[in-house]
Amino acid sequence: MDKEFISVREIQLLYADTDMMGVIYHANYLKYFELGRSGLIEDLGYSYVEMENAGYFAPVYDIQATYKKPLRYGDKGFVKTWIEKNDGIKTIYGYSIINGDEEVCAEGSSTHIVVKKDNFRPIAFKKAFPEWFLRYEEIKKK
Repeated sequence: MDKEFISVREIQLLYADTDMMGVIYHANYLKYFELGRSGLIEDLGYSYVEMENAGYFAPVYDIQATYKKPLRYGDKGFVKTWIEKNDGIKTIYGYSIINGDEEVCAEGSSTHIVVKKDNFRPIAFKKAFPEWFLRYEEIKKK
C-alpha cells in the first residue's frame, strides 16, 4: 500500500479576484478547490476529459469550506489536495489553501459522485473506473 498522497498546486492570485476589502473573494476558493482536484487527478495519470469521453461526469454532490485567514493580492497561494474518503459511490476530496508562509487560509472538502452522461443516473465509481478507484484506495487518508 502507498502512503497518503497530497497534490500541491500554486494558485495565481489575481487582482480581479479580490473584493472591496482587498482580500480574495470567498467564492474563488471553490475555484481553487477545483484546481486542486483536477491537479490531483492529473498527478495520478488520470484525466477528467477521458472520463467525459467515456460517457461519465463526476458532479459535486456536496461542498464545504471554512475560512481561517484571508489571502490578499500579492500573496503566494497554494492548494493541497488529497482523498479524504472513497467508498465506491462517493469520493470526498480534502483541501487546504495555504499562503507563502504555510499558514492555513481555508480548509474544505468536496464530495463527488459518478453519473452517466446520457441520463445523469449515478453509477458506482468502482464499477465505472475500477483501476482509478483502486488507486484512490491506495492513496486515501488513513
